[in-house]
Amino acid sequence: MSLINKPVRWGVDRLRLAFPEKKSMFFKDLTFHYQKGEKILLLGPSGCGKSTLLQVLSGLVPGSVELPMKAEKLDVPESWGFIFQDPDTQFCMPYADEEIAFVLENRRIERGKMPGLIRHYLNLVGLSLDDPHRLISSLSGGMKQRLAIASILALEPDVLFLDEPTALLDPDGTTQLWQTVRRIGADRTVLIVEHKIDQVLGFIDRIVLFDDKGRIIADGSKQNVLSEHRKELDKYGIWYPGVWDRFEAENPGNREKLTGLKPLLELDNFRVYRNKEIKFSLSHLTVYQGEWIAIIGENGAGKSTMVEGIMDLLRRRGKVCWRLAKDDGQAAFVFQNPEYQFVTDRVDEELGFSLTLKKKDSQMIHEQVNRVLEQFSLSEQRDQHPFQLSVGQKKRLSVASALIDHPKAVILDEPTFGQDARNTFALLDLFQSLRKDGTTVIMVTHEMEIVRHFATRVLKIENGRLVEDLDQVTDLRRKEEENGRDPGKHGQVVF
Repeated sequence: MSLINKPVRWGVDRLRLAFPEKKSMFFKDLTFHYQKGEKILLLGPSGCGKSTLLQVLSGLVPGSVELPMKAEKLDVPESWGFIFQDPDTQFCMPYADEEIAFVLENRRIERGKMPGLIRHYLNLVGLSLDDPHRLISSLSGGMKQRLAIASILALEPDVLFLDEPTALLDPDGTTQLWQTVRRIGADRTVLIVEHKIDQVLGFIDRIVLFDDKGRIIADGSKQNVLSEHRKELDKYGIWYPGVWDRFEAENPGNREKLTGLKPLLELDNFRVYRNKEIKFSLSHLTVYQGEWIAIIGENGAGKSTMVEGIMDLLRRRGKVCWRLAKDDGQAAFVFQNPEYQFVTDRVDEELGFSLTLKKKDSQMIHEQVNRVLEQFSLSEQRDQHPFQLSVGQKKRLSVASALIDHPKAVILDEPTFGQDARNTFALLDLFQSLRKDGTTVIMVTHEMEIVRHFATRVLKIENGRLVEDLDQVTDLRRKEEENGRDPGKHGQVVF
């Protein structure tokens, strides 16, 4: 065979890898190869090592991220781009246009061509900025993710490694992203780690399925893996088309009409500022005990700004009145980026930190931490540093540490991103049980199935303002009927 026609092949042979503070090896003699032009989805439960394998295949491990590893052979492509789960780990420059310009400079693009190319790559990912010379720190999480993707596209790489690129994107942004990947990835090799797979399936041609120990249990066409390995998908709690249908069948009537509730939080003439500029404003809002409020809206609409203002994390003006008894403490808060709230060096210490501050009994703290570790599937990670966890595990840890002291109100910013189906449903069941016991749940989310099945009230945010306040049980049904949809079927809520 001619060398010119020989297919290009990359991958790793007999990979062994260990994480710091872990006694056992991960990826015991794992072998994985792929060829030029393939579109591959790495599918498995949260924490099984998909993201780590992606970093090995790109050469980031051990080239940039030092982890103890051995492999008989590792073939890495010369031209590649990597999109991380957390966009903040990817940026090199302070401003959005400079981030893309940095890439173009490394490609030796003429300076005069850069403004047009910067706009081109921003438009590819649907990031509309009146002035591209904008501080990255001022962007929302979803906007940062789009910028990270735009900067990688500016590399014009032969191979794309995508690690949950839509985790922080709204539904429209998710659709647009995969349309972009389909368009620019047609002549490229693409390896994807993703939990939300419905829109990925039309693009990929091969699925590699992992169990919870990082072992490959299936590798083949998407049709064969999804049809012949349904038992394994259910066993390991992996998302697949139809999971929500099954959940709906097994959990009918998950939400009930709420009446006679007492006010918990009141906002009046509420304004939130970023860099002396009003980014969210609201004339009045009353939140009641036992509500599950879903806050929805496009990336950059002001959802995170609203909840961070309520928690006094951003400068604000106006009335914010919590009606909590002294023994109830303050409302708990879970950041969109879980790393923002970690303060200790071990997972178990992170969970017990708030209890220790309140001088709870040490034996009680030990027992409660052990129970929560088990509840949130973090027992095996108890002695690890929180920063060593997968993104999904970090998110579960941040939720667990916020809830461990049983707050009467909890505000969560995208608590389910990066989670497999099993852990998503476990979190949602937990929030539901808390709500039924009187805890108020306020959740920023892009997951419209969660809104449909759990929320009792929906707040829609646009351009820093509240534009819809819907009673989910009655108003949603009315809106679906007005739009000619069967309110008994799941799908995206139309506002």
